[in-house]
Amino acid sequence: MEQHMVVSAIGSNKIKVVLNLTKLILDCGGSITESRMTVLGDEFAMLLLVSGNWHSMSRMEQNLERLAETNGLIIQVRRTKSKKLRKDLLPYAIDLVCLDQPDIVHKIAQFLAQRNIELGEITTRGYTGARTDTPMFSVHIFINIPTALHLSTLREEFMEFCDQLNFDAVLEPVKNI
Repeated sequence: MEQHMVVSAIGSNKIKVVLNLTKLILDCGGSITESRMTVLGDEFAMLLLVSGNWHSMSRMEQNLERLAETNGLIIQVRRTKSKKLRKDLLPYAIDLVCLDQPDIVHKIAQFLAQRNIELGEITTRGYTGARTDTPMFSVHIFINIPTALHLSTLREEFMEFCDQLNFDAVLEPVKNI
């Protein structure tokens, strides 16, 4: 029976982290089902959903600690289950740009939580405005909206929320999943 595990790894040598971790997964008989990899500051971070049988998962858990020690990595592992496909959720995306503020993600998360909207993925990036040298912030979020929510009401509430906070945002359905 296939089992699943989430592996997070942080290290400074980007290519070495990817090479060593993916080799360990393959050597143990596992497979990467999903992944996110990015540079944050001076560190390289990986978040992987790995699948395999019971034996391969156990081998990975045993070998990951040794890999972390010998390569100067921080690795965390957590067993999980595969996500069930739900037909009562609609996939949507939010694209938002605004002046940089410390509580942007918190305010958006609060808005979504109050409406029981499920988070799929959040990507944020701070940058400097090209012509103004103003600190800016962009947010891209994949969400799953319960079909019980009235979309036009939600869209209206979201646009009002964004107007109050001076966020420039778009809420639209995800066309390709």
